[in-house]
Amino acid sequence: MLEDKATTLPPELWLFGYGSLIWKPPPHYDLRIPGYITGYIRRFWQASEDHRGTLSSPGRVVTLISRSDWHRYHLGDTSLSLPTSTETKRVHDDRVYGAAYRIPPQHVREVRDYLDIREVNGYSIQYTTFYPLPPHGTPAKTSTANTHSGTNHSDEVKVVEQCMLYIGLPSNPQFLGRQSQDAVAAVIARSEGPSGQNREYLFMLEEALREIIGGAGGGVGGEGDGHVADLVRRVRGLEGEGVVGVFEGVEMEVKRVGKGEGGRGRGDEEVESGV
Repeated sequence: MLEDKATTLPPELWLFGYGSLIWKPPPHYDLRIPGYITGYIRRFWQASEDHRGTLSSPGRVVTLISRSDWHRYHLGDTSLSLPTSTETKRVHDDRVYGAAYRIPPQHVREVRDYLDIREVNGYSIQYTTFYPLPPHGTPAKTSTANTHSGTNHSDEVKVVEQCMLYIGLPSNPQFLGRQSQDAVAAVIARSEGPSGQNREYLFMLEEALREIIGGAGGGVGGEGDGHVADLVRRVRGLEGEGVVGVFEGVEMEVKRVGKGEGGRGRGDEEVESGV
C-alpha cells in the first residue's frame, strides 16, 4: 500500500519577522499579519558581515534580547554597560512589533532551508507567542485562525503559541552587547555590504514599523520603537539632508509588501539576514 504523501508533510509554519523580514518577506507565505511578541527588546547590537557590512567593516542589524537576559546583564555581567535610567523607562513595554507569515505545509521545508541560509550569520531558531493586531479602526479580536489567503490584517486571528523566529542570542559571536547610540549610528551611516547600504536597512525598518503601527486599530499608537527612531534621527544628522533623496523608494516598497504584493515566489532574489 502506497504511503499517503500528505501525511508526511510538516504542519504549517508561522514565522515572525522583526527586521528585514517585515519588508523582504520569505517565499511562499499565504498570509501576512502585523502584530507583536512580548518579553523581548529590539536592538541594533548584532554585527552584519555578510549583508549590510563586510568582514573587515561589519554593519549593524537588529536582534532581540530577552527580558531575562536584559536583567541578567544589568545585575551581573560587567562586560555590558548598564542601561541608563532613561532607556530603562523606554523598555518597560516589551512589545516588539513586526509581522507574522503563515507558510503552507507543502512549502515549509523549502522555506526553512531558505531561512537557514538567510539567517546563517549568528541567528538561531526560537519560538514564542505571537499576538495579532487588528485592522485600523476595529476592535481587537482573537479566536479562530483567519483562513483567507493573502489577507494582511486579520480581525479574528487566534494567538499563535508556537511562532518561530530567528534571534542572535548573546552567546553568538556576532552579538556586540550594549553600544552607545552615537557609536551605532556612526557605523550604520558608513557601512555597506552585498545587500546594500546599512542605513537603507535602518530606514526601511523604521518605515515598516510606522506602517504596522499606523495601520492598527484597538488603540495602538506611537512610533513603535524608540530605539530605531532615535537611530534614524542620528544617522540623518550625520549624513545631512542629502541622504533623504537616496531612498525615495523606501516608503513605496514597505507599503507594497504591506499590501501583500510580493514575497510569494520561489525566493530566488537576494537573501538578507537581520530578521
